[in-house]
Amino acid sequence: MSSGGSGSHPLVEITRLVLPGPAPTVRDAAALCARLARLYADGARAVECDARAVTAPGLGAVEVLARLRLTARGRPLRVTGAAPALRALLDLVGLVELLGEAEQREPAGRVEEGVEADDPAV
Repeated sequence: MSSGGSGSHPLVEITRLVLPGPAPTVRDAAALCARLARLYADGARAVECDARAVTAPGLGAVEVLARLRLTARGRPLRVTGAAPALRALLDLVGLVELLGEAEQREPAGRVEEGVEADDPAV
């Protein structure tokens, strides 16, 4: 992919923010949010939140990620390296979009529901 010429888009450099392990706590949230805000203020266009060190996630990790999402204010923020336990927690609390993957519960496109003979017309 080239970064010049008409009709092409420049490559977006991704900045990394590393979560502490094995389990980030609510106390970590303020420092991580301040760091994320500084990264965006310094010109970061997209931030990857590296969660490889999070091996024992709990509600503290979920709160940290929820606060980071709020701090991002719609700017690109994605969690990478999440272990299955963290993925499951993010799915449970509705933050699975931070993983940059489609939700598994969403139906596939063009799925038709069955109609019973006695269903009223809409």
